[in-house]
Amino acid sequence: MSKITLLFSLCCLLFFGEKERQQLDDAKNLKSKTLIQPPYLKPGDTVAIVAPSGILKNRQKEVQQAVELLKSWGLHAVVGDHVFSQDNHFAGTDAQRCEDFQKAMDDPKVSAIWCARGGYGTVRILDKLDYTKFRKHPKWLIGYSDITALHNQFNNEGFESIHALMCTSLTDDLNDISESVETFRKAIFGEPLQYNLKGSQYNRIGKVSAPLVGGNLTMLHTMLGSKTSIDTSEKILFIEEIGEYKYHIDRMLQSLKRAGYFDNCKGLLVGDMSKLRKNTTLWGSSVEQLILDALSDYDFPICFNMPAGHEKDNRAMILGRTIEMNVSKEQSSVIFQK
Repeated sequence: MSKITLLFSLCCLLFFGEKERQQLDDAKNLKSKTLIQPPYLKPGDTVAIVAPSGILKNRQKEVQQAVELLKSWGLHAVVGDHVFSQDNHFAGTDAQRCEDFQKAMDDPKVSAIWCARGGYGTVRILDKLDYTKFRKHPKWLIGYSDITALHNQFNNEGFESIHALMCTSLTDDLNDISESVETFRKAIFGEPLQYNLKGSQYNRIGKVSAPLVGGNLTMLHTMLGSKTSIDTSEKILFIEEIGEYKYHIDRMLQSLKRAGYFDNCKGLLVGDMSKLRKNTTLWGSSVEQLILDALSDYDFPICFNMPAGHEKDNRAMILGRTIEMNVSKEQSSVIFQK
């Protein structure tokens, strides 16, 4: 064998050996990014009801209704010591709200943590939480709106969570929110979740499969630049909002865009944009067109009409779980992997 042939052979071995090592490393990294799925609930399990955000003034009825709903499914409920505490805007002091939430995280007998309401306040306890015992006994976090801050943190800590209704979402007649309640039940008991969504002329068509992350747009914007900001790379992002001006929504999207939030995003799933406020200077287009315009630099699929957010029809979604999103103008589907 000539020196040239030998040298060429060595180079090939080095090249393909390095390529094989890189493939193994990539597979290892992919596996390490797979989130932990807490055990699904079964009859006899316990759900802790806590209030990490706003005050629950005169909301005892809804919390008791939540306890009865869980009981009807064969589950036990424990209500945090400070759920009905009051500290100005909040359901107790930061220390009290943190104490209830930490106790629920640490208790191995608790299988899920159901937030009583959102509002504002979760961000004030994020950095006080300790996940040491939680990692030994993972459990489901359930909530939406302000609870997005906790969903982000749970995701960054490596755990799936459930975006779904809260105790104060319950109505006198649960038939009014039967779909929300049923999908909530399916999510916590591990039954299949699949949604067929009505079409939209604004949909950007395409089919994509990737983990789902996100939540309330204001909270995602609030987390930006902090260690609790969510990683959207190779993910499908879900957003919903309530009570904002259109220009506020555009401003938040532009901020996220400038921070690279959408650079490697695989898709966008848009939930309810509820009770939008009217500015004296009208925006001039629909909120759907606003979103399309803000994200015109990207070519990933965009799906509107996901019934999730601040409306009565608030379907459960497992954040961190891979979904298949098939988007067309006529109809779209969102299928959660088992």
